[in-house]
Amino acid sequence: MGTVTLTIDNQKKRVPEGATILEAARQVGIKIPTLCYLEGFSPLGACRICLVEVKGARALQPACATRVSDGMEVITSSPRVRKARRTTLELILSDHPYECPTCIRNLNCELQDLAEAFGIRAVRFEGERFPRPLDDSGPALVREMEKCILCRRCVQVCEHLQSVKAIAPQERGFETVIAPPFGVDLVDVDCVFCGQCTLVCPTGALHERDSTAEVWAALADPRKHVVVQTAPATRVSVGEGLGMEPGSDVTGQLVTALRRLGFDRVFDTTFGADLTIVEEAHELIQRIQEGGRLPMITSCSPGWVKFIEHNYPHLLDHLSTCKSPQQMLGALVKTYYARKAGLDPADIYVVSIMPCTAKKFEAVRDEMRDSGYQDVDAVLTTRELCRMLKEAAIDFSNLPEEDYDAPLGIGTGAAALFGASGGVMEAALRTAYEVITGKTLEPLEFTPVRGLKGIKEAALDVDGLELKVAVAHTLGNARKLLDLVDAGQADYHFIEVMACPGGCIGGGGQPIPSNDAIRARRVAAMYTVDERMTLRKSHENPALKQLYAEFLGKPLGHRSHELLHTHYTRRSRY
Repeated sequence: MGTVTLTIDNQKKRVPEGATILEAARQVGIKIPTLCYLEGFSPLGACRICLVEVKGARALQPACATRVSDGMEVITSSPRVRKARRTTLELILSDHPYECPTCIRNLNCELQDLAEAFGIRAVRFEGERFPRPLDDSGPALVREMEKCILCRRCVQVCEHLQSVKAIAPQERGFETVIAPPFGVDLVDVDCVFCGQCTLVCPTGALHERDSTAEVWAALADPRKHVVVQTAPATRVSVGEGLGMEPGSDVTGQLVTALRRLGFDRVFDTTFGADLTIVEEAHELIQRIQEGGRLPMITSCSPGWVKFIEHNYPHLLDHLSTCKSPQQMLGALVKTYYARKAGLDPADIYVVSIMPCTAKKFEAVRDEMRDSGYQDVDAVLTTRELCRMLKEAAIDFSNLPEEDYDAPLGIGTGAAALFGASGGVMEAALRTAYEVITGKTLEPLEFTPVRGLKGIKEAALDVDGLELKVAVAHTLGNARKLLDLVDAGQADYHFIEVMACPGGCIGGGGQPIPSNDAIRARRVAAMYTVDERMTLRKSHENPALKQLYAEFLGKPLGHRSHELLHTHYTRRSRY
């Protein structure tokens, strides 16, 4: 691609041909404010905050949707431009509730930031407001449409990134609302609760259902033995939500902070991930050797599981029957751990710290009660935990490092990789290879399944068997693989699917903002965690060996099937 020369704010610059004015400005270090623009998606030009002057054009032009041309002259901050932007911003604010101090996005809101940048202290336009509904019908997400500014970012990620299309603009003009069709609630359509919409919403119109009050109540109840588990991806993102650099590994401080909040035991979901890998690897081997349904597809991403239940219910027998690490550990806490600790499971309250909003939905599924109780009582996203730590005035960055509690706090590097796209596959291959061959896998790093490419393919020679695998992240990419499976054209033995970009590190419950650069730093941190671990293979976890010897018996055994495996639900789109 060639380049063109344009003059922008009296600076002559060469920029790539076909770039928008906004992209060109960013490349030369000039900032143009935006609200509807979303990197990587087709520009909408909906908010009109990015208006600029282009010499020869009668009207101001949206920088996000106007392509550069050779010889173009652009002014990005003239009095005319600033007046237009300010007026547009005031019009948006005129139909917006003034609830900043009590809003879940207070001090992390793009609309609030722009109002401050423009020095808006009063809104000149006071008129009729269109009442929009509050939708808190589901277990994972809340829609506060009175805070919606109709930027359509959520629509773009739901349709183009995830291929779900659960929400879209409904009605017209002043009565426009972003919602599911036919006026139904989010819980009544095929929303998978992935939460990617919450990451791109510039205001508080879309956010996770907050469970912190329930957890505070459990911590204050002397009758409750409150156990917490932390997902692998949270150890490289909690710090970010508390002002540290993206990708900061805060594992030890996280454990200490949770103890100071009052949790009785702090366990590591990596133990559940190791258990998932051992069960899943044996399930894969069994399917290959006994002619089971192939390709087998991972089942640890609840947004992905709900997606296939809605869209490809006839392919559900391709899913592994393994529960997710969260649910496996929850079931063990209320059975194995309760027995060892001499506790009544009815008095145990299990909290999960997850990077994922869909985990809230997973925890309340009817299938997740094999312990005789709800296996996981409450799920907090990374963002919710950060709010609790701030409320408790915990000086997180200066905390000493402590270790997880045994035995359910011992995990391996393989399990830590669950936090990144390709990590489940890599961990499973480390175990499956050694179980089948009896040989040591060298090197342990399986780089073909790493990285942020949407779909990755690889093959591994396992004693003469060419084990073919594929990895997909985002549901749009998952749909491409499922279409191949449906057509009988997927020549794989094993497929990993994660609903969110980059895997769990890009989950819908992670700190905001979340973009490719930030996700890449989180992924790199996950690989560093793995490299530093003494134990790097799930089947070598000594606490896991003890669990099988004392309680489960063997992988895929009777008790394992009772507690650790599940079935799925065929769902319609509405």
